[in-house]
Amino acid sequence: MVDNKKRLYWILQISGWASYAILQTLISVMASEQGFGWRRTIFFIAEASLFLFITHIFRLYLKRRKWIRLSIPRLIPRVLLASGLLAVVAYFFRIPLGFITGRTTIMDTAFNPDQVLGLSIVYMVFFFLWSVFYFTYHFIEQYNKSLKYEASMVEIELNNLKSQLNPHFIFNALNSIRALVDENPKKSKQAINQLSNILRNSLAYEKKGLTKFEDELRIVKDYLSLESVRFEERLKTDFSIHPDSAGFRVPPLMIQTLVENGVKHGISKLTEGGVVQLRTFVEDNRLRIQIRNSGQLVNGVRKGKAGLGIANTVQRLKLLYGDDASFRMVNENDSFVLTEIVIPQNPHTA
Repeated sequence: MVDNKKRLYWILQISGWASYAILQTLISVMASEQGFGWRRTIFFIAEASLFLFITHIFRLYLKRRKWIRLSIPRLIPRVLLASGLLAVVAYFFRIPLGFITGRTTIMDTAFNPDQVLGLSIVYMVFFFLWSVFYFTYHFIEQYNKSLKYEASMVEIELNNLKSQLNPHFIFNALNSIRALVDENPKKSKQAINQLSNILRNSLAYEKKGLTKFEDELRIVKDYLSLESVRFEERLKTDFSIHPDSAGFRVPPLMIQTLVENGVKHGISKLTEGGVVQLRTFVEDNRLRIQIRNSGQLVNGVRKGKAGLGIANTVQRLKLLYGDDASFRMVNENDSFVLTEIVIPQNPHTA
């Protein structure tokens, strides 16, 4: 998909500025009594190539500074100012092209204030129109992604609910709580509250499909606490959470899905049980979430049916973050499976 976007960009860039060169040549031919001239044609081709180069550099700057995420009121003055600066730069780069191709022969003419101002305004209009087309394309693309996101969220939520509210987990949790009622009433009350939190959060999605990381972490701890009642000494947990993780928002139940997957297809398959580790790191405004669990993947997949959780996670990350997020699940060594997610601070749909 990225290659297709790059290909489309270059097709539009080249065809657009080539059309500019052709149009300028035709206007020049019709306005001149001498008819077609190679020097003028070469000059317009060189000028169009210059504009292509300048707009490409401008595009790289736009992407680096993330202007596409700016609001319209903040974007317009920036685009106007940038168009003016690019116009002046283009004009003064155009001067040597004029002398090389013979289009300009008198230095005084090239630096005439009226000509500098007039052509700079014309070029400013060209660059402003280029910016309008560029941002319009990306706004439409974002709007389409938003529509796709909204249309897909219902299906994803239903699938995710099937994954999260699976009867086996609820049945096992209730059985564990029932066993605790007589043995440890206080702990059974705590377990009921934890199960209630998980069920409530499974049903309470925010509109944008995002939740605070600390809220998600609380659900993960509730889930593991419930499973610890069932597995007892067979399940050990380890948390190492970067303090800046609280500044991020994540798809709800995403981490819990992956932790549950590790317990169900890793820990529960081992007679001696194992460990679930959750660690986070924050680097360059990106949150790296690592989940390690005892067990092994066979031919790159979990033993048994992994369910809808992993597929939902990948799909949700793609819809929310596009290519800015990554997901991988690998055998880290002979004893542990590593599941890792890296997400930026802001999703595309924000």
